[in-house]
Amino acid sequence: MTLPTPLPDSPAAPAGSGPSSDAPRAPWWRRWPALAPRAAALWAVTSAAVQAAWAVSGTGVPLAGERYYPPAALLATAVAGILAAGVSLASTRALTRRGRTVVGVSLVVLIPALGWTVPGVPPTFVTLASGSGVDSVTGLVQLLLTTGSTVLLTAVAVAYRRRLKGRCPRCGQAHAGPNDGPLAHPAPSSAPRRTRATAYALLCGLLPWAGVKTVWLCGGDAIGVRAEAWRREVETESSGAPRALASVGIDVTVLAALLGVFLLLGLLHRWGQVFPRWAPFLSGRRVPRLLPLAPAWLTGAGLACYGTLLTLGAALMAAGVLPSPEPEGVFTTASGLTWMVAFGGLAFAGLGWALLIGARSYAARTGPRCVLAE
Repeated sequence: MTLPTPLPDSPAAPAGSGPSSDAPRAPWWRRWPALAPRAAALWAVTSAAVQAAWAVSGTGVPLAGERYYPPAALLATAVAGILAAGVSLASTRALTRRGRTVVGVSLVVLIPALGWTVPGVPPTFVTLASGSGVDSVTGLVQLLLTTGSTVLLTAVAVAYRRRLKGRCPRCGQAHAGPNDGPLAHPAPSSAPRRTRATAYALLCGLLPWAGVKTVWLCGGDAIGVRAEAWRREVETESSGAPRALASVGIDVTVLAALLGVFLLLGLLHRWGQVFPRWAPFLSGRRVPRLLPLAPAWLTGAGLACYGTLLTLGAALMAAGVLPSPEPEGVFTTASGLTWMVAFGGLAFAGLGWALLIGARSYAARTGPRCVLAE
């Protein structure tokens, strides 16, 4: 068996040593298949307790705009959390065929049931990073609780699926021996040319949206919006970093999109696996896989869902299937607002799907394998 080339911080066992009780164990974060079910159960129970407390006390938890979660919805989320805890713990036990089916179906249902709030992660991150503050503490806590449950349940589902297929729950390969020893990582590589071309084509969806915002901030008028009105709205509704950036012609959401592009480039190219020379104190060391993958999956999933819905809505409005929106704010025409919805949909969907494609390629290229004897 040929092992991948290990990088500086991924120790490999001596050739021919084989798995033994004396072999060094991986640190706790690399033993995630055994830890994820208990962590998911604890997180889900904590989340359920908070949801139930909010429902009983009548605490307002923002849903969208001025609307709030009804108590029944919070109680339903709490029940889903209790079920998620039970399913997570059951996934590690020896089950009958019917039991395995119940656990598998439950994971398929519970992950989207708890994870439908994940599209709220990107805008919340942009709001916090720009220094604009938190609109609602309960809304932020709700997002953190449901997102955490979704991430941990997904880890449980991955390990569970691998066990059902007779593969190592950690590295995903079929091998005998322990699955908590050292890992060997593949040599750094770039994504295939077709993957890179697809991702770059999707990124082109950013151009109309970023272009029109830049035109406004630089003093030009576009799609029925006057630059003066746009800048006045930015100054009125923004403070701190967003206002300072707008004063020099930089929109904070465009800057956030550029950070997403930077993340995508790291997923597609070799320097996203090994820190480059311009990274002080880290140059030449392996990049932890979750460092780019976690934000790519979370941000990509949220942007892809939100952007696809916006694009579909704009297309239906343009075709007359849905009514055109009434002009509001700085928009003086319904067509201008429809165009902006379309531009936003293309931008968010393009960046989101590009991140998901890049993350899938990165995960496949960087997957480590358990170190075993030849």
